[in-house]
Amino acid sequence: QLFRQEGSCYQQAKQVLHVAVPERIHAREKEMGIIRTFLRDHVCGHRPGSLYISGAPGTGKTACVSRVLLNCKDELAGSKTIVVNCMALGSPASVFPAVAQELGLPGASGREAVRRLEKKLTAQGPMVLLVLDELDQLESKGQEVLYTLFEWPRLPGSRLVMIGLANALDLTDRSLARLGAHPAGTPQLLHFKPYSREQLTAILQERLGQVAGDPVLDAAALQFCARKVSAVSGDARKALDICRRAVEVVELEVKSQTLLKPLPGGE
Repeated sequence: QLFRQEGSCYQQAKQVLHVAVPERIHAREKEMGIIRTFLRDHVCGHRPGSLYISGAPGTGKTACVSRVLLNCKDELAGSKTIVVNCMALGSPASVFPAVAQELGLPGASGREAVRRLEKKLTAQGPMVLLVLDELDQLESKGQEVLYTLFEWPRLPGSRLVMIGLANALDLTDRSLARLGAHPAGTPQLLHFKPYSREQLTAILQERLGQVAGDPVLDAAALQFCARKVSAVSGDARKALDICRRAVEVVELEVKSQTLLKPLPGGE
Protein backbone atom coordinates (compact mmCIF):
# COMPACT_ATOMS: atom_id res chain seq x y z
CA GLN A 1 0.00 0.00 0.00
CA LEU A 2 2.82 2.38 0.87
CA PHE A 3 4.56 1.58 -2.41
CA ARG A 4 1.39 2.12 -4.42
CA GLN A 5 1.16 5.63 -2.98
CA GLU A 6 4.82 6.49 -3.53
CA GLY A 7 5.25 4.61 -6.80
CA SER A 8 2.29 5.86 -8.80
CA CYS A 9 4.32 8.73 -10.27
CA TYR A 10 6.87 6.22 -11.59
CA GLN A 11 4.12 4.20 -13.25
CA GLN A 12 2.83 7.37 -14.92
CA ALA A 13 6.32 8.32 -16.02
CA LYS A 14 6.93 4.94 -17.63
CA GLN A 15 3.61 5.19 -19.46
CA VAL A 16 4.32 8.61 -20.97
CA LEU A 17 7.85 7.51 -21.96
CA HIS A 18 6.58 4.56 -23.97
CA VAL A 19 7.17 4.81 -27.71
CA ALA A 20 3.70 5.56 -29.06
CA VAL A 21 2.08 8.06 -31.40
CA PRO A 22 1.55 11.19 -29.26
CA GLU A 23 -1.15 13.79 -29.86
CA ARG A 24 1.54 16.30 -30.74
CA ILE A 25 4.83 15.38 -32.41
CA HIS A 26 7.49 17.93 -31.45
CA ALA A 27 9.73 19.58 -34.08
CA ARG A 28 8.11 17.82 -37.04
CA GLU A 29 5.45 20.39 -37.99
CA LYS A 30 7.04 21.08 -41.39
CA GLU A 31 7.31 17.40 -42.32
CA MET A 32 3.74 16.70 -41.21
CA GLY A 33 2.56 19.63 -43.30
CA ILE A 34 4.25 18.18 -46.40
CA ILE A 35 2.66 14.74 -45.79
CA ARG A 36 -0.76 16.33 -45.23
CA THR A 37 -0.48 18.40 -48.42
CA PHE A 38 0.62 15.33 -50.39
CA LEU A 39 -2.43 13.37 -49.21
CA ARG A 40 -4.83 16.19 -50.00
CA ASP A 41 -3.32 16.82 -53.44
CA HIS A 42 -3.22 13.17 -54.47
CA VAL A 43 -5.77 11.14 -52.51
CA CYS A 44 -8.42 13.84 -52.13
CA GLY A 45 -7.48 15.32 -55.53
CA HIS A 46 -7.73 11.90 -57.26
CA ARG A 47 -4.19 12.17 -58.63
CA PRO A 48 -2.02 9.02 -58.43
CA GLY A 49 1.51 9.56 -57.13
CA SER A 50 4.17 8.44 -54.66
CA LEU A 51 6.08 9.89 -51.73
CA TYR A 52 9.36 8.45 -50.45
CA ILE A 53 10.15 9.31 -46.81
CA SER A 54 13.68 8.65 -45.57
CA GLY A 55 15.40 9.09 -42.23
CA ALA A 56 17.36 7.20 -39.58
CA PRO A 57 15.45 5.11 -37.00
CA GLY A 58 13.74 7.17 -34.31
CA THR A 59 13.43 10.38 -36.35
CA GLY A 60 9.62 10.30 -36.35
CA LYS A 61 8.78 9.02 -39.85
CA THR A 62 6.21 6.40 -38.88
CA ALA A 63 4.79 8.49 -36.01
CA CYS A 64 4.24 11.49 -38.30
CA VAL A 65 2.52 9.47 -41.02
CA SER A 66 0.34 7.73 -38.42
CA ARG A 67 -0.63 11.03 -36.80
CA VAL A 68 -1.45 12.69 -40.15
CA LEU A 69 -3.58 9.68 -41.14
CA LEU A 70 -5.48 9.98 -37.86
CA ASN A 71 -5.91 13.74 -38.23
CA CYS A 72 -7.09 13.40 -41.85
CA LYS A 73 -9.35 10.42 -41.19
CA ASP A 74 -12.52 12.24 -42.28
CA GLU A 75 -10.91 13.62 -45.45
CA LEU A 76 -9.66 10.14 -46.42
CA ALA A 77 -12.97 8.42 -45.63
CA GLY A 78 -13.84 8.07 -49.31
CA SER A 79 -10.63 6.18 -50.11
CA LYS A 80 -9.14 2.81 -49.14
CA THR A 81 -6.08 2.97 -46.86
CA ILE A 82 -3.70 0.01 -46.61
CA VAL A 83 -0.73 0.01 -44.21
CA VAL A 84 1.90 -2.73 -44.53
CA ASN A 85 4.96 -3.16 -42.29
CA CYS A 86 7.41 -4.78 -44.70
CA MET A 87 9.49 -6.08 -41.79
CA ALA A 88 6.71 -8.59 -41.12
CA LEU A 89 6.78 -10.03 -44.65
CA GLY A 90 8.47 -13.34 -45.37
CA SER A 91 10.02 -12.10 -48.63
CA PRO A 92 9.95 -8.97 -50.82
CA ALA A 93 7.42 -10.55 -53.22
CA SER A 94 5.08 -11.27 -50.27
CA VAL A 95 3.97 -7.65 -50.43
CA PHE A 96 1.78 -8.42 -53.46
CA PRO A 97 -0.49 -11.06 -51.85
CA ALA A 98 -0.58 -8.93 -48.69
CA VAL A 99 -1.95 -5.95 -50.64
CA ALA A 100 -4.25 -8.20 -52.70
CA GLN A 101 -5.82 -9.55 -49.52
CA GLU A 102 -6.51 -6.01 -48.28
CA LEU A 103 -8.25 -5.26 -51.56
CA GLY A 104 -10.41 -8.39 -51.33
CA LEU A 105 -8.74 -10.21 -54.20
CA PRO A 106 -8.53 -14.03 -54.18
CA GLY A 107 -5.22 -15.56 -53.09
CA ALA A 108 -2.48 -15.55 -55.70
CA SER A 109 1.29 -15.27 -55.85
CA GLY A 110 4.00 -14.35 -58.32
CA ARG A 111 3.06 -12.75 -61.64
CA GLU A 112 -0.58 -13.69 -61.22
CA ALA A 113 -0.86 -11.61 -58.03
CA VAL A 114 0.80 -8.65 -59.74
CA ARG A 115 -1.47 -8.95 -62.80
CA ARG A 116 -4.63 -9.04 -60.66
CA LEU A 117 -3.47 -6.07 -58.60
CA GLU A 118 -2.68 -3.96 -61.64
CA LYS A 119 -6.09 -4.75 -63.11
CA LYS A 120 -7.77 -3.84 -59.81
CA LEU A 121 -5.82 -0.60 -59.33
CA THR A 122 -6.60 0.64 -62.84
CA ALA A 123 -10.32 -0.21 -62.71
CA GLN A 124 -13.01 2.24 -61.62
CA GLY A 125 -13.27 2.78 -57.87
CA PRO A 126 -12.11 4.91 -54.94
CA MET A 127 -8.51 6.03 -54.56
CA VAL A 128 -6.22 3.55 -52.81
CA LEU A 129 -3.59 4.83 -50.35
CA LEU A 130 -0.81 2.29 -49.80
CA VAL A 131 1.62 2.98 -46.94
CA LEU A 132 4.70 0.74 -46.91
CA ASP A 133 6.76 1.04 -43.72
CA GLU A 134 10.34 -0.35 -43.64
CA LEU A 135 10.34 -0.17 -47.44
CA ASP A 136 14.03 -1.12 -47.67
CA GLN A 137 13.03 -4.68 -46.67
CA LEU A 138 11.65 -5.05 -50.20
CA GLU A 139 15.04 -4.71 -51.89
CA SER A 140 15.68 -7.75 -54.09
CA LYS A 141 17.71 -8.93 -57.06
CA GLY A 142 17.11 -6.49 -59.87
CA GLN A 143 14.82 -4.48 -57.55
CA GLU A 144 11.83 -5.77 -59.52
CA VAL A 145 9.49 -5.60 -56.51
CA LEU A 146 10.29 -1.94 -55.81
CA TYR A 147 10.14 -0.98 -59.48
CA THR A 148 6.75 -2.63 -59.83
CA LEU A 149 5.35 -0.80 -56.80
CA PHE A 150 6.65 2.63 -57.83
CA GLU A 151 5.45 2.15 -61.41
CA TRP A 152 1.85 1.39 -60.36
CA PRO A 153 0.87 5.06 -59.72
CA ARG A 154 1.76 5.98 -63.31
CA LEU A 155 -0.18 3.20 -65.01
CA PRO A 156 -2.97 4.54 -67.27
CA GLY A 157 -6.09 4.93 -65.17
CA SER A 158 -4.23 4.22 -61.90
CA ARG A 159 -5.96 5.19 -58.65
CA LEU A 160 -2.99 4.36 -56.40
CA VAL A 161 -1.24 6.80 -54.08
CA MET A 162 1.79 5.30 -52.35
CA ILE A 163 3.90 6.37 -49.37
CA GLY A 164 7.11 4.45 -48.71
CA LEU A 165 9.16 4.86 -45.53
CA ALA A 166 12.76 3.68 -45.21
CA ASN A 167 15.99 4.38 -43.37
CA ALA A 168 18.12 4.84 -46.49
CA LEU A 169 18.35 8.37 -47.89
CA ASP A 170 19.56 7.19 -51.30
CA LEU A 171 17.25 4.21 -51.93
CA THR A 172 15.59 5.80 -54.96
CA ASP A 173 18.95 6.89 -56.45
CA ARG A 174 20.85 3.72 -55.58
CA SER A 175 18.26 1.04 -56.25
CA LEU A 176 15.67 2.69 -58.48
CA ALA A 177 17.77 4.55 -61.02
CA ARG A 178 15.37 3.64 -63.85
CA LEU A 179 12.66 5.77 -62.27
CA GLY A 180 14.70 8.85 -63.13
CA ALA A 181 14.12 8.13 -66.82
CA HIS A 182 10.43 8.88 -66.25
CA PRO A 183 10.25 12.24 -64.41
CA ALA A 184 6.47 11.94 -64.06
CA GLY A 185 6.91 8.71 -62.13
CA THR A 186 9.71 9.84 -59.84
CA PRO A 187 8.49 9.83 -56.22
CA GLN A 188 8.38 13.03 -54.21
CA LEU A 189 11.14 12.92 -51.58
CA LEU A 190 10.96 13.90 -47.91
CA HIS A 191 13.90 13.46 -45.53
CA PHE A 192 13.71 13.44 -41.72
CA LYS A 193 16.90 14.74 -40.10
CA PRO A 194 18.09 13.31 -36.75
CA TYR A 195 16.75 15.15 -33.71
CA SER A 196 19.04 17.77 -32.18
CA ARG A 197 19.91 18.00 -28.47
CA GLU A 198 17.41 20.82 -27.98
CA GLN A 199 14.63 18.90 -29.77
CA LEU A 200 15.26 15.72 -27.76
CA THR A 201 15.24 17.71 -24.51
CA ALA A 202 11.91 19.29 -25.48
CA ILE A 203 10.42 15.88 -26.34
CA LEU A 204 11.47 14.40 -22.98
CA GLN A 205 10.26 17.44 -21.03
CA GLU A 206 6.93 17.40 -22.83
CA ARG A 207 6.36 13.71 -22.09
CA LEU A 208 7.38 13.91 -18.44
CA GLY A 209 5.46 17.16 -17.98
CA GLN A 210 2.30 15.06 -18.14
CA VAL A 211 3.19 13.40 -14.80
CA ALA A 212 1.64 15.09 -11.77
CA GLY A 213 3.75 16.13 -8.81
CA ASP A 214 7.48 16.74 -8.52
CA PRO A 215 9.69 15.93 -11.55
CA VAL A 216 10.67 12.26 -11.67
CA LEU A 217 13.89 13.06 -13.56
CA ASP A 218 15.53 16.43 -13.06
CA ALA A 219 16.39 18.81 -15.89
CA ALA A 220 20.14 18.07 -15.77
CA ALA A 221 19.49 14.35 -16.30
CA LEU A 222 17.28 15.06 -19.33
CA GLN A 223 19.89 17.41 -20.80
CA PHE A 224 22.59 14.77 -20.28
CA CYS A 225 20.50 12.08 -21.98
CA ALA A 226 19.59 14.36 -24.91
CA ARG A 227 23.22 15.43 -25.41
CA LYS A 228 24.50 11.84 -25.48
CA VAL A 229 21.78 10.53 -27.81
CA SER A 230 22.00 13.48 -30.23
CA ALA A 231 25.76 12.98 -30.50
CA VAL A 232 25.33 9.34 -31.51
CA SER A 233 22.09 9.05 -33.48
CA GLY A 234 19.42 11.67 -32.77
CA ASP A 235 17.04 8.76 -32.15
CA ALA A 236 14.07 9.88 -30.05
CA ARG A 237 13.08 6.28 -29.30
CA LYS A 238 16.51 5.66 -27.79
CA ALA A 239 16.19 8.76 -25.58
CA LEU A 240 12.75 7.63 -24.39
CA ASP A 241 14.06 4.12 -23.69
CA ILE A 242 16.99 5.44 -21.65
CA CYS A 243 14.75 7.65 -19.52
CA ARG A 244 12.23 4.87 -19.02
CA ARG A 245 15.00 2.56 -17.86
CA ALA A 246 16.26 5.25 -15.46
CA VAL A 247 12.76 5.56 -13.99
CA GLU A 248 12.60 1.77 -13.55
CA VAL A 249 15.90 1.81 -11.63
CA VAL A 250 14.69 4.58 -9.32
CA GLU A 251 11.36 2.80 -8.89
CA LEU A 252 13.10 -0.38 -7.75
CA GLU A 253 15.22 1.57 -5.27
CA VAL A 254 12.17 3.34 -3.83
CA LYS A 255 10.29 0.05 -3.59
CA SER A 256 13.18 -1.55 -1.72
CA GLN A 257 13.43 1.37 0.71
CA THR A 258 9.66 1.40 1.26
CA LEU A 259 9.55 -2.31 2.02
CA LEU A 260 12.37 -1.98 4.54
CA LYS A 261 10.98 1.17 6.15
CA PRO A 262 9.87 0.50 9.79
CA LEU A 263 6.19 1.05 10.51
CA PRO A 264 5.30 4.14 12.57
CA GLY A 265 5.49 3.33 16.29
CA GLY A 266 7.41 0.12 15.67
CA GLU A 267 10.70 -0.80 17.22
